[in-house]
Amino acid sequence: QVQLVESGGGLVQPGGSLRLSCAVSGFTLDYNAIGWVRQAPGKEREGVSCISSSGSSRTYTDFVKGRFTISRDNAKNTVYLQMNNLKLEDTAVYYCVTKSGRLCVGAPRYWGQGTQVTVSS
Repeated sequence: QVQLVESGGGLVQPGGSLRLSCAVSGFTLDYNAIGWVRQAPGKEREGVSCISSSGSSRTYTDFVKGRFTISRDNAKNTVYLQMNNLKLEDTAVYYCVTKSGRLCVGAPRYWGQGTQVTVSS
């Protein structure tokens, strides 16, 4: 049974930082890209960031470039999202998602349950 379990969400003030983690079980990440999708209230889901299976390719949506950093530890079957200089607009539920192949293309295959990130003063 494949499980993706996110953690690290919470309430933070604008300009603050959070680090999301996603621990994957029942599925080996070595051959799959993995990333983060978010959904803000009343908005459609948005791809935030993705990292290829080797870690050599990383993608970010324009709004988070320079503020968010994705990384992975295949030995721990875990992916991370370091979020700095958070803005009110970053408030959303963040989902960890895997891809079907090594690259950050195509629809997500597996989803986590999501973790809430709230940026508020």
